[in-house]
Amino acid sequence: MPKQYTSPTLYNELLQISITQLKELGYLNTEQIKGGTISWSSNGNKIGGISIQVNTQSQPYIELDYSYRNEPKKYRVYLTSIKSNLNKGEILYFLCPYTNKHCRKLYLIGGNFLHREALKGGMYESQTKSKRNRQLDKLIGTIFNCETLYNEANKIHFKRTYAGKPTKRYLQIMEQIRNAGNITTNDVERALLR
Repeated sequence: MPKQYTSPTLYNELLQISITQLKELGYLNTEQIKGGTISWSSNGNKIGGISIQVNTQSQPYIELDYSYRNEPKKYRVYLTSIKSNLNKGEILYFLCPYTNKHCRKLYLIGGNFLHREALKGGMYESQTKSKRNRQLDKLIGTIFNCETLYNEANKIHFKRTYAGKPTKRYLQIMEQIRNAGNITTNDVERALLR
C-alpha cells in the first residue's frame, strides 16, 4: 500500500485578498461603490486575476467574480468592523462565508476565498522548517531581505514617525538592516556547525 501524502498545503502559496491590499488600492474609502480587478503574478508571470466590486455603503461587502477550473464563481463576502482597542476608529474585517469568522486575509481554498481555518492541515512555510533552518534564516535571512526591508520603509503609506517619534516598525526595520551589515563570516560558520 502506498504511503499517504503528508506534505501540507502552504498558506503562503495560496492566492490571497487582504484588507490592507484593498485599502492601498483605494477600494475601502467610505460610502462608495468601486469596481476593478486584482491580479496575482509569480516571477513576472500572471497566475490569476479576479473582478472585484466593493460596496462600503450601508451593509459593506465585496463581490468577487472569477472562474475557477472553467466554472464561473460570483459571490459576496461581507465586511464588518470592530471598535479599535485604542478607541481611535474601527478595524475592518472580512466575514468568512464558510467559517463565519472575522479575518484580515482570505485565501483561495477549493475555489472560494475563505478564512485560513477552512483549510484543514494547512501551514505557513516557516512551520515546515527545522529548528536549525529557522535559526539560519534568522541569521542569514536579513542579509537577503535587505532590499525588501528598504522597499517597505520607502513605501508611500509607510509611517516612519508618529507624534514626532519613530514608529516601532520603522525602528525594527532599521535594526534589522544594521544587524545584516554586522554579520561576519564567523557568525555564519558558527551557525552552520551547530
